[in-house]
Amino acid sequence: MLAVYAPAVPRPEISPEPAVSVSDVRALRALAHPLRNRLLGLLRLDGPSTATQLGARVGESSGSTSYHLRQLAAYGFVEELEGHGSGRERWWRARHRMTSWQAETLVEQEGGTQVQDELTRLQLAGHGRVLSAWLAQREQLDPAWTAAASLNDYALRLTPEQTRQLAGELHEVLDRWLQARPADQPAEGSELVSVLLDLVPLREWPT
Repeated sequence: MLAVYAPAVPRPEISPEPAVSVSDVRALRALAHPLRNRLLGLLRLDGPSTATQLGARVGESSGSTSYHLRQLAAYGFVEELEGHGSGRERWWRARHRMTSWQAETLVEQEGGTQVQDELTRLQLAGHGRVLSAWLAQREQLDPAWTAAASLNDYALRLTPEQTRQLAGELHEVLDRWLQARPADQPAEGSELVSVLLDLVPLREWPT
């Protein structure tokens, strides 16, 4: 299973690494906390920030966000940014643009099934927030985006092996686009575009 969080838009001198693959259930349990998940997403999306700034965005105290940033740092997801701020002000940055893990490896570990379930719920909730935000903001965008935006759903009958192959091919396409257009060098007229990619098996189509 590949979990892709918000793509970073870094400054060149502090660009995060492309991705990290995680197999430790303890690290993923730390990431499965809803607030930590949101904080990491914001750092990846907007670049370095302080606990106070992040707290204002998520409606939490700086003490709360500072604690959860330290927890993320303990498992290598974020790190303190040296040479920024002054006095007691600490700046944090995401270390990676994406996090991936294999579901089958995770569920083999004690407590892994519960962590996998929570991560899945967080991803689905995040997808819902993205689509709701687009619906609320689309009138503010250039009219060209009306035609460019794309909502799709497909129904295919596949084996698990075929589903893995399809997922791999789709991720290769997205990776090519990520490499071709660096996040810190956006084209003129560009906006942040969210790509939601889900392949889920169903016994029955919802009606």
